[in-house]
Amino acid sequence: MLYSSASEWRAAPHRKVLVFGMSGLGKTHLSGLLRGSGDWFHYSIDYRIGTRYLGETIADNAKAEAMKVPFLRDLLLSDSIYIGSNITFENLSPVATWLGKPGDPAKGGLPMIEYARRQEAFRLGEIAALRDTAHFADRAQALYGYDHFICDTGGSICEWVDADNPEDPLLKELSDECLLVWIKGDEAHTQELIRRFDRSPKPMAYQPEFLARVWEQYLNENNIVESDVDPDTFIRWTYAQALSHRQPRYEAMSKWGVTITADQIAALGSEADFTDLIAAQLGP
Repeated sequence: MLYSSASEWRAAPHRKVLVFGMSGLGKTHLSGLLRGSGDWFHYSIDYRIGTRYLGETIADNAKAEAMKVPFLRDLLLSDSIYIGSNITFENLSPVATWLGKPGDPAKGGLPMIEYARRQEAFRLGEIAALRDTAHFADRAQALYGYDHFICDTGGSICEWVDADNPEDPLLKELSDECLLVWIKGDEAHTQELIRRFDRSPKPMAYQPEFLARVWEQYLNENNIVESDVDPDTFIRWTYAQALSHRQPRYEAMSKWGVTITADQIAALGSEADFTDLIAAQLGP
């Protein structure tokens, strides 16, 4: 690990961490807390994907929808209006909306072939954004003078690595640059995430093999074809399975760093609290 002991962590002039875990357990909350201290640079993977790697694609998708409306089409063709996405650390809706959901087009669904294409584009974008971590860590210090750095990853990071392989290239690259920190939830957190998702289902990125398996299973169990799939029903059905699929992958990743809990994140009140929390996990 980047820091072998609590004393090394406390003495480090430039602390660098990468937080991972299920979406909704506090990664962005923690990043905001540290950013608010004035000493930490917040690098958001999802923000980087949406602005650098998929920004033009997302904007083009919005323009394509606008072109279906005669009034907006005329304004676009005459360069009278501009359409772009307003992505922020807290609002990543443009990325989620572009990812979409598969199923009945009358209910806003995408054909599976298009949905899978977008999933692959997101996968490539996320890997590229993760590989930009070292660049942004250096940039944060050299350009802006930040002493410390936090990489706020998306929930799907575990889908693109093989944590049981000690030579996994992406994990080696990230762990050489940052201390990897798993934010672990318990069963109560999982059930709350499922309830929250059920109230407002959102698009997600899935490992291709997992997506192919659950899609085929869903069609077979319901004896339906692609055009019969209700997009929200499918992703609700898939979400709980995705959490179960990801949990052991996060567990395996945790061996590359340290583990803290969602409750511990919620209890933090300051940067100093976070420094103490990580020190406690690293030992003497």
